[in-house]
Amino acid sequence: MLRVIRWQDVGSDGLQALMARPKQDFDRIAAVVDPIIEEVRLRGDAALVAHAGRFDRSTITQTVIRPRAVDDIPLDADVKAAFRLAFDNIRRFHDAQMPERLTVETMPGVVCRREARPIGRVGLYVPGGTAVLPSSVLMLGVPAMVAGCGTVVVATPPRPDGGVDPAVEFAAALCGIDRILLAGGAQAVAAMAFGTESVPKVDKILGPGNQYVTAAKMRLQNSDAMVAIDMPAGPSEVLVIADAYADPAFVAADLLSQAEHGVDSQVVLVAVDGFDIAALQSELTAQTPRLPRRDFAVAALGNSYALQVPDTALAIAFSNRYAPEHLILNTADAEILAASVTDAGSVFIGPHTPESVGDYASGTNHTLPTYGYARMYSGVSVDSFLKQITFQHVTPEGLAAIGPAVITMAETEGLRAHAEAVRIRLDKA
Repeated sequence: MLRVIRWQDVGSDGLQALMARPKQDFDRIAAVVDPIIEEVRLRGDAALVAHAGRFDRSTITQTVIRPRAVDDIPLDADVKAAFRLAFDNIRRFHDAQMPERLTVETMPGVVCRREARPIGRVGLYVPGGTAVLPSSVLMLGVPAMVAGCGTVVVATPPRPDGGVDPAVEFAAALCGIDRILLAGGAQAVAAMAFGTESVPKVDKILGPGNQYVTAAKMRLQNSDAMVAIDMPAGPSEVLVIADAYADPAFVAADLLSQAEHGVDSQVVLVAVDGFDIAALQSELTAQTPRLPRRDFAVAALGNSYALQVPDTALAIAFSNRYAPEHLILNTADAEILAASVTDAGSVFIGPHTPESVGDYASGTNHTLPTYGYARMYSGVSVDSFLKQITFQHVTPEGLAAIGPAVITMAETEGLRAHAEAVRIRLDKA
């Protein structure tokens, strides 16, 4: 059952409280993560082997394996077909994101360009703790492939038998990835950040993970490891806006699809007047017991609530302030309402667009900012695997036109050598 809150009962303090996510104890998490990072930095592969036994109850004989050919991986044909369909859609959408070279002549004789180059070495984290997520391999591997990254490492926790999940292996093979690191948690992030005997050091680490993975990414991006990350992230979340037009069974299913991620997930319903809250509660009661991960879902619902508001304008204003990872618009005017979205990771429009399609196969990426970070971060895309380099070419005529202004500005700032670098060329001319 969801806790129900009426908008008219919410004051300014109450509104601020509604924006809060389940609290993360970062000091406690850091106390666990920091020693793991240091051990991997000092001991390399030996630390990875030890942590595989400690955290994953797995005995691994090698830390990095190479995926088999797609046809050799033992996986049901229908599973392979589903992943191929998702791969094709994700590839199509991400292919279209590749930027074209930008060339601008800012004044006669002064030409500026911007060109994209792939990040050379990237590490992709794929969760495998309470749930194995091979779909994340596609979401990270496809844009890395499209961008043209030279070295790509996938890290995922090993199975108890020391191997890798066949679906993860299949997805990696589809994406042309030839290194799978059998490690999870902070130890995997540290191995990719520093490099080990078997793991190449990467320049950027991307991918979702639990609070320990997130903490490790954030700690390492501010360390001498010299590594970037995609975004800070927290537990998974969804906000659903529903009106009288919405089917309560659909809304309940969408809330539960996020609640089953973990006990610290949060789901929020913003119910516009006319939506049947009682029917929703009945659907939650009926649908939850059927879920294999119902214990996670029940715990997550305890972190969650339904907010009753008078109209969709107020609903979208609240959503923009909350800045959800996933936003579902299940309203009669969903497409119109979408134009007012300013802060969200990914938006799902209309009654037949469950968040699940974006998680797996529509083509958009499911690696998204959570915890309110959608206010300033985008989800993973091809851009996440590229860096932009600017170029400029100035002709003698162009320097004659722009040079005096550069000299004046440099001397205004007291940087005489900057001015002289231009003046000496003008004098030679």
